[in-house]
Amino acid sequence: MQTGRNDEVARHAIAVVGAGAVGCYYGGMLARAGHAVTLIGRPQHVEAIRKDGLLLETKTSRERVCVQASTLMDAVSDAELILVCVKSTDTESVARDLAPRLRSQGIILSLQNGVDNAQRIQQIIGRSVEPVVVYVATEMAAAGHVRHHGRGELVIGPSAASERIVRVFAGAGVALHLSDNVIGALWAKLVVNCAFNAISAISQQPYGKMLANEAVVAVMREVVDECLAVARGEGIEVPADSWKTVLEIARTMPTQLSSTAQDIARGRHSEIDYLNGHIVRRGRELGVGTPANQALYALVKLIERRS
Repeated sequence: MQTGRNDEVARHAIAVVGAGAVGCYYGGMLARAGHAVTLIGRPQHVEAIRKDGLLLETKTSRERVCVQASTLMDAVSDAELILVCVKSTDTESVARDLAPRLRSQGIILSLQNGVDNAQRIQQIIGRSVEPVVVYVATEMAAAGHVRHHGRGELVIGPSAASERIVRVFAGAGVALHLSDNVIGALWAKLVVNCAFNAISAISQQPYGKMLANEAVVAVMREVVDECLAVARGEGIEVPADSWKTVLEIARTMPTQLSSTAQDIARGRHSEIDYLNGHIVRRGRELGVGTPANQALYALVKLIERRS
């Protein structure tokens, strides 16, 4: 069944730059709620979506969602809301493509891994970009087919547009929370990614199996402690208990492979430079030791070179 607009919803023009798993999930949810969504992505996904719509699969539903799809960045020119969902490795090149095409009143959100993507985009386009912390487990099961495994909530900082953004996402069934410490929330997500992503990629094992090995758990704890030490050196207050969060994620998503593991399995470059690699670089600059992160970072880079 294809779903489309709900006439009771205020319709917004939304462009999703990076129609991968994250972009397709949130774009699909917004389109299902009645917004005019355009997904900008790779040709194989665009062709499949144009032909049959976006297949949005969750644990409780499987439906075709009507969305526009394009391989061209020109599709952002009429958008009121732009979701940047590309890999951190593509941030600068995408920002350069975006800059001449943006409408003056368009709101730009960065839904990306890492802690500095919004700042990097902002420096190139010369406009405010809202960093958004993303907590979702998704994958592209096939061309034009996104599969949702769990969670889906977002965190954003307060701004002139934040209440409007919250309403748009809430109307699509996506929880978006406001936080006065969004940078700390980004770092909390980074710590979790550093704990899981590299080991999952190297071993090609899901989170549950990682936590079943005591030696792996010890390494993960060292990674978390190093990340928090770097955060303290940066003057960042990381909310909540990061190690408790790691354990809870492994418990609730035991079959999940990290995004880095998925990239490595497909022979693609991963975001490791912006995860454990970021911790290694900042640790070196701050004089904070990061040997566990360094080892994992080096191993993933070695595997990438082989691929």
